[in-house]
Amino acid sequence: MKVKATLKQIAKELNVSVSTVSKALNDSPEISDQTKIKIKEYAKLKNYKPNVIGLNLKNRKTKTIGVIIPNILNAFFAKVFSGIEKVADENGYNVITCISNESIVKEINTLEMLSNGTIDGFILSVSEEAQKLNDYSHFTEIINDGTPIVMFDRIAEGVECDKVVVDDFNSALNSTQRLIDLGCKNIALFSSVDNLSVGKLRTNGYLKALENNDIAINETIIIRTDSEQDLNKNIGKIPKNTEIDAIFALDEVDSVAALKYGIKNGYKIPEELSIIGFADGILASRRLTPSLTTVSQHGVEIGEVAAKLLIDRLNSKEENLPYETVVIKTKLKERESTRS
Repeated sequence: MKVKATLKQIAKELNVSVSTVSKALNDSPEISDQTKIKIKEYAKLKNYKPNVIGLNLKNRKTKTIGVIIPNILNAFFAKVFSGIEKVADENGYNVITCISNESIVKEINTLEMLSNGTIDGFILSVSEEAQKLNDYSHFTEIINDGTPIVMFDRIAEGVECDKVVVDDFNSALNSTQRLIDLGCKNIALFSSVDNLSVGKLRTNGYLKALENNDIAINETIIIRTDSEQDLNKNIGKIPKNTEIDAIFALDEVDSVAALKYGIKNGYKIPEELSIIGFADGILASRRLTPSLTTVSQHGVEIGEVAAKLLIDRLNSKEENLPYETVVIKTKLKERESTRS
């Protein structure tokens, strides 16, 4: 294995001071361009790598962001991450990504591991288990220790930090209203995210739209569950003769389940059954027939805004910079599953 050189070794070989080597590698204006080039080329030849821990102790900055997402298979989180990575790269930051797998224990362990001098701040979406338990003390402890957090999508209302969300309530209300405007009156709700903050907000928006239009709530066609498995089980219990002319689905998984339900039960889509779902992946828009009308959450934009909020806070000289909650507007993308 190739041995890594140290600052002292480089300084000795080139007959300069350690300070000169350090300044040259950090592009200090005090060092001439000719000397910088000479030192950088020699350092590269000798496989020199900066001591990140040492830099952190000296500068208290690692130029690294920790990102914690609940589920790597979710297309929305993948889009958010791409937005984070783009802004981080533009600003000279590296990104370490971890997955909580919806576990509060893993979430806590990751926060503790990375906040011990490895990263400058976190961008995260709260795990399902933390939201179920309503336990957010681990976030507060990290913030109180001086490590900033930006939350996105799933947030903890009681934790004071920067946040980036979509307007889930109004997005759901407007989407349900769109179905009503298309002439739908028996609108089912499919949710496998009822235990999450976003699921509750979207359900409330749906219910408010029904109330605004004096449409009676039919519990038989309101399927609120905490998992894909339970959702499919409860969908199978809907009586065959139940009148449904539309389905509002609260997640990409739920959207696919809605389309399967319509096809399995012989509905003509969209003539007899219209479907709108929250989805940010290509599955709903390109790989299903008919293609689904979706509420786009603009995952990439959410990631970009979250990264900018964190980097601005890290670079700010103001100690008590006020926290921000940025609301990203969703967009209804109409495709083949709703009437034109």
